[in-house]
Amino acid sequence: MNTKNGRMEDEANGSAAELAIEALSFVAGDPVIFNRFLRLTGLELENLRTAAGEPAFLASVLDFILSDERLVVTFADESGQPAVRITEARQQLGTTLAMGDGS
Repeated sequence: MNTKNGRMEDEANGSAAELAIEALSFVAGDPVIFNRFLRLTGLELENLRTAAGEPAFLASVLDFILSDERLVVTFADESGQPAVRITEARQQLGTTLAMGDGS
């Protein structure tokens, strides 16, 4: 039974990661939003691909989307996902420091 639950959790986390990667593509599609994201994360284009494989980075992409209601609505519309799915995906990716937390 634990195997089944673990498999379901892995699938949910995979789905959450896929949504976060889709969100990154959405963010990268708008130069103004993308530049804001890069400034907030401190990333540069050179290390973006490496960072994209990290669960904490994927969570930060969703944090960025969730920090702006307009981004949430637009991304939900473009991805065909209900807005609540973005929040669920963020929760599935686990706990990380929120962007701009200053900690």
